[in-house]
Parts: sequence; C-alpha cells; structure tokens
Amino acid sequence: MTEENPKGERIAKFLARAGVASRRDIERMIAAGRVVMNNEPVTHPATFVAAGDLVVVDGRPVNAVERTRLWRYHKPEGLMTTHHDPEGRPTVFERLPPHMPRVISVGRLDLNSEGLLLLTNDGALARRLELPSTGWIRRYRVRAFGVVDPEKLAALSRGITLDGVRYGPVEAGLDSRKGNNCWLTVGLREGRNREVRKLLAHLGLNVSRLIRVSYGPFQLGNLARREVAEVPAKVLREQLPPAEG
Repeated sequence: MTEENPKGERIAKFLARAGVASRRDIERMIAAGRVVMNNEPVTHPATFVAAGDLVVVDGRPVNAVERTRLWRYHKPEGLMTTHHDPEGRPTVFERLPPHMPRVISVGRLDLNSEGLLLLTNDGALARRLELPSTGWIRRYRVRAFGVVDPEKLAALSRGITLDGVRYGPVEAGLDSRKGNNCWLTVGLREGRNREVRKLLAHLGLNVSRLIRVSYGPFQLGNLARREVAEVPAKVLREQLPPAEG
C-alpha cells in the first residue's frame, strides 16, 4: 500500500510495472478472464492490489514489482516481437536467455527487421518510451533497391500523408549507391507499423534489409545477434525523459 492511496495500486498499473504487458493489453487480459487475485477472477482494471494479495496471470503468480530495469537486445530477422504468435512463428521472448526475467518490448520490430530492441520489466516505462513526446529519434540503416530521387527523399522531412495516414517528419539521407542498390540512414520519432518500408516504397524503393541502430540515446553498438546487455541503473536514470505530469 502507499500513502497516496491506502487501498493499494490499480491492478492494471501493478501488472504493467511488473512487466506482464502494457496497460491496454492487461485490460484485454482481464476481460478474457486471464487474471485472478486471491483465487477470484478480476473483472475490472480498476481493482486495487494491496500488500499480501496474490495475483496470478495465466496460472502463473506475479512476483512483487522489482526495480525498473532496461536491456538492449540485438533482434535477428525471423523473430516476431510478441509473446504469443497465432501462426506459431518463433518469437523474441521464446529465444531470450533463460536467466532473463519476464520482460516486454519498447515498441516492436517486424518479422523481417533486425537490430536494437529495448526490453524492460516495467510496462509503464515501455509505454513512456514509446511515446513520440519523448522526442527520441529511432535510427535505421536501410538497404534498398531502386533509383533514389534526392528531392523526394529530402521532402520526407516535411512529413507526408499516405492512404489517409499522416506521417511526421522523417530524416532520410543517402549513404552509398552501387547500381540500383543503395544504403540509407533513416531517422523518425513515431515508429508507426512498417513506417520506413511504406515511406520508401512510396518513393519507389524496395527495402531488402532494415536494421535499427539506435533508439534515443541507446545504441545497438557491437551487440552480436541475439545478445542481451542490461543498461546500468545509473545510465538508465540519467537518460530517461521526464515523466509527464
């Protein structure tokens, strides 16, 4: 229990901070009857968890909330960034080292993308770091096939609307070119689903490789594929954006 609220902490927030899932996903889990507290199904995300309460998700007890931790992970191609894939494809979380605690990802990388994926045991932190309001730039190295039009590439910095969806300003620069193959560096702050691929396809470029090299101040660096490295607590405290409100 806390001094702010003697009743305890809302279960959706408790489970998010415990790294079970985002608050939105937890609300869906509650609606599906997957969350139990003190042997009774939880029916509302505003249910309060107090000291000594036993919370179980999918038959597994949820431990008390630990200190917030963050890891850098080098995601390879061929893994889904989800805990459960209905098509049975391998996931990031199935392939993590056995010593890792329960974690969730900060945003996602699609099946055919690779590079830096941030993992945390704190769902509230994950949501905070995903918001464009952090101002953090996600940078990608992109290999693509096609003819680059420098003017159209530069115009992405003003933002663009595709199929009724507004995409914010994107930094895009040509690094090298050999025939119709090129390497580009792309930076964006929103990270919508398959945003880089969609924007470059609009410019007539077919992406054949997409590597996220940084997320805000955190770098992929020399992490080997599937390697995990924890961000030191001091560095995490120094780099976190201020909480809203």
